[in-house]
Amino acid sequence: MTTTDTPRMTDSPLRTCPRSLVQRAAKRARYDRQSAYALIDRLKTAHVGFVEDGEPRIIPITVWRLDDDLYLHTLNGGRLSRQLASGALLCISFAVTNEWVLTKSAFHHSANYESLVLFGRAFPVADDASFDTAFRAIINQIEPGRWEQVRAPNEKERKATALFRVPIEEGAFKSRTGGPNDDPEDLALPVWHGTVPAARETSV
Repeated sequence: MTTTDTPRMTDSPLRTCPRSLVQRAAKRARYDRQSAYALIDRLKTAHVGFVEDGEPRIIPITVWRLDDDLYLHTLNGGRLSRQLASGALLCISFAVTNEWVLTKSAFHHSANYESLVLFGRAFPVADDASFDTAFRAIINQIEPGRWEQVRAPNEKERKATALFRVPIEEGAFKSRTGGPNDDPEDLALPVWHGTVPAARETSV
């Protein structure tokens, strides 16, 4: 089945339950798909968490979106592909720090960030048409029109690659923006406060 076989869910919120409902700083949480999809499309790198032999595993991996599904690929027959094919519940997270928030007290230093946590199960993508549609999406997202210029996967490459689809159904987006939140009694301290870009060199 391809994503075109089902109606788009862009206007419906992400589903939540006790494990996915944000408890701490709940006012920073959102459950709209637009926020979630924008972060997925921007980062395309996720951490995939699962339990193997009673122990937690978290693997960073390239993940991309096509309509209302996530896609990820790995070595066919490898440990990760076996885990994904088992249908076990996955926890998939995305996060980026955009700014550091510097305050006049050590305690209130913070970060302006965007994050997304999703829960779902993976389904193998077996037929060639869906395989090509998924990979066309990621390659053309990186550079528009590139799929039409490059060689399509051959039979050997298809057999070596395990592609999986994860429907985007349950999860939560959370973010922080804005400046420092200083205590009133600290405002007179002769210390600069404000925001600085997160992507800058620091010395240790």
